[in-house]
Amino acid sequence: MQGNLEAIEKRVAELSACYQKMMDGFGRVIVGQREVLEQLLVTIFAGGHNLLEGVPGLAKTLMINTLAHLLSLDFKRIQFTPDLMPADITGTNVIEEDHVSGKRAPVFIAGPIFTNVLLADEINRTPPKTQSALLQGMQEKEVTAAGKTYKLSLPFFVLATQNPIDQEGTYPLPEAQKDRFLMNTFIGYPALGEEEEIVTRTTGDIETMAEPVCDRDMVLRFQHVVRSVPVSPHVVGYAVDLARATRPADSTAPAFVREQVTWGAGPRAGQALILCAKCRAALQGRLNVSCDDVRAMALPVMRHRLSPSFVAEAEGISAADIIRRLLEAVPERTAS
Repeated sequence: MQGNLEAIEKRVAELSACYQKMMDGFGRVIVGQREVLEQLLVTIFAGGHNLLEGVPGLAKTLMINTLAHLLSLDFKRIQFTPDLMPADITGTNVIEEDHVSGKRAPVFIAGPIFTNVLLADEINRTPPKTQSALLQGMQEKEVTAAGKTYKLSLPFFVLATQNPIDQEGTYPLPEAQKDRFLMNTFIGYPALGEEEEIVTRTTGDIETMAEPVCDRDMVLRFQHVVRSVPVSPHVVGYAVDLARATRPADSTAPAFVREQVTWGAGPRAGQALILCAKCRAALQGRLNVSCDDVRAMALPVMRHRLSPSFVAEAEGISAADIIRRLLEAVPERTAS
């Protein structure tokens, strides 16, 4: 057991060193947004998907492209529009003629989902029928087209974006589909100094590129490392308590949850909290996953898994507000 822990500790140290190099490389291209990058890297090394929300012009596409470059992974982008069809994502069969035999046969032309990092830009601009074309790939890492199933190349991540202020002509993601995203990351405006640096950099004649610091095999190896990080029962219990406390019908739910929440987080929330807490600890070079790690991940992990009630919406209370209050109301379990 001791030898196994030492091996995990060594791999965690490697992951942490890679994380620091990625943060440095990211900073050469993107000004600020360190918390956003941390959440993206937690998503990647935890093997999940991320739903990013931010107003236009905050470099969401550049962030994801830079991240794929740092990881040496294939990157593709789909601009979601109302006329996009499922086959435009997954691919389709076409009839081709063999020039030697003259026979015609169907040939599958793979769609853009066959990549490592897929940017689903403005995912809520397309109808649910097309949105759902991503679900099998996100969950099973495979795609079925014309009755035949094709495996996706691992690792595979969907990093989807939404514009939170422009809701005309959009199709909100169903709750079940949002639950498939490990995290929901909000990108805010830069600080004054950061915005001045952005303007200076982007209006000059020097183009900065980040050098790759990782590769596909390393990403897959680090994903196994994250899952190997041990976690204490009281930390698992705290994560489960947080998830259960969001459900109005649960006996442990605080009074404000019963009033302000229609539907709470399901079991995936507890799984995501622990997996992301493990990953956060590993990125910082630690084997000890704490309740602080769970709390740090609670907002991006749970805000898209809650449905505020009509009362909450009428009073301007958001899912994020409810989660912040929940973190104050739910006590940690004591270590045994």
